[in-house]
Amino acid sequence: MGTTPIFICTGFLDSGKTTLIKDTLMTQDWIEPGLTLLIVCEEGEKEFSPEYLKMKNMVMLQVEEEEQLNPTFFKNCLKNYQPTQVVIEFNGMWKLEKLIKMRYPRGWEIQGIYSTVDGTTLDMYLTNMRNMLMEQLTESSLIIVNRCDRNMSRAGFRRALKVQNPMAQLIFEDLEGKIIEPSEDDLPYDVKGDKIVIEDMDFGVWYVDAYDHPELYLHKEVEFTAQVLIPRGMGDDMFVPVRKIMTCCANDVRYYGYPCKITDGTKVKKNQWVHVRARFEYEAVMYPDRKQPVLYLEELTEAEKPKDDVVFLG
Repeated sequence: MGTTPIFICTGFLDSGKTTLIKDTLMTQDWIEPGLTLLIVCEEGEKEFSPEYLKMKNMVMLQVEEEEQLNPTFFKNCLKNYQPTQVVIEFNGMWKLEKLIKMRYPRGWEIQGIYSTVDGTTLDMYLTNMRNMLMEQLTESSLIIVNRCDRNMSRAGFRRALKVQNPMAQLIFEDLEGKIIEPSEDDLPYDVKGDKIVIEDMDFGVWYVDAYDHPELYLHKEVEFTAQVLIPRGMGDDMFVPVRKIMTCCANDVRYYGYPCKITDGTKVKKNQWVHVRARFEYEAVMYPDRKQPVLYLEELTEAEKPKDDVVFLG
């Protein structure tokens, strides 16, 4: 018996949950062919048309009361529909914790919790409904703050969220729905000095930003904990310090890292956890016409495996 993944999209009314499901969730490669059961817990300004549901092979059930979401309800869903996957558009005013702890049918597992926040009302929610807002964001692996004025201060919210949910991937979108690229002030570590210390939870942020903005790190010393990966065919003078990064859901976890050159004969052991101190450069390694981030090892020491060995991208 295979696993039936459950994807939960939560947020307050008209925060963009329907758009998230249509434009992001249902376009992913890991949405399997077969019936998708869509459980909608409130009516927003955008709806799922019959044409869209038919095109995506989805059956929609509407739930009006929080108490309807119980083990018997989900047992009947399995009996009546035998879905390949389940998508729940959850009411942000309801208790997410109750849904997470629900006794689902055998084989049903929550694979992702995604939240949407309306950037135009973010300050109001932080001032008047902070606990309720943070409650739904604490369990989310992906948080999209949409409808943001590009001049709004994002650093304050990022820091507040980091305390509650340091592993979440946080994306800001402008008024036109385009992703706002992080600035130096958005980063969870300081890039202004000559040495950059990357905490365990921030490896995914660094990995993405180093590729997009290598000039911020060029010739500087970076320090982080990682696992040794030695790809087939790689010589003794190089290895790849990597972390498992979850890009979207529990089914999409991969190793990511940049090649690290060894210039002093240091020996590394495959799969061991190490603390790396290295110089960051940007040059061709695998292909003569394609530059990429490259590390030059300065110091390597043994390290303990982090409590959470999976980090998030972005």
